[in-house]
Amino acid sequence: MARFKKRKSKPTSGSGGGRSDRQAEPPARDDAAGGAESEPPAAAAAKPASSAPTDGGEDAKAPEPPPESELQRSEKERKLNLLFWMRVTLAVAAGTAATFVFADIEGEDRRWASIAFMIILFIGTVFVAKGMKMQLPSSDRKKIVTQGLGSYVFLYLFVWIVSYTLVNLESVQSGINL
Repeated sequence: MARFKKRKSKPTSGSGGGRSDRQAEPPARDDAAGGAESEPPAAAAAKPASSAPTDGGEDAKAPEPPPESELQRSEKERKLNLLFWMRVTLAVAAGTAATFVFADIEGEDRRWASIAFMIILFIGTVFVAKGMKMQLPSSDRKKIVTQGLGSYVFLYLFVWIVSYTLVNLESVQSGINL
């Protein structure tokens, strides 16, 4: 079992109820239920009884955000679904368009131009998503970028390769000797 060190916090100043310097760091013990630390009873009794942390130390908890209403949650999910399907549709359309837009470019330059085109269009969808005014909590802000990212990339590449193959099928078949 791993041992975890207890975080040290600044000793509280003041008289009565505070920890003394020799009780600042009690020895860590393993609990039989799963390796969690527990404080010795003397250290637990020496803690001040106030529930509000005085120095913003480890006992401070971040305030929980208010619960979302069902209407807000469904609106958020609707907008995220719209963003996903917008990116999927754009990937199919852009993959097909890349076959024709970059037909005049030869060799490696065609590949890199198409990939740059894919990235630029995706960045454009990020700006469109920000314009949708989604009410996301700060922990979910990355969903604007990550929603449908994998589907966008793989569909774009798949459709680009398939459409390029279908357009150039005749030149591929003439190269095959049976």
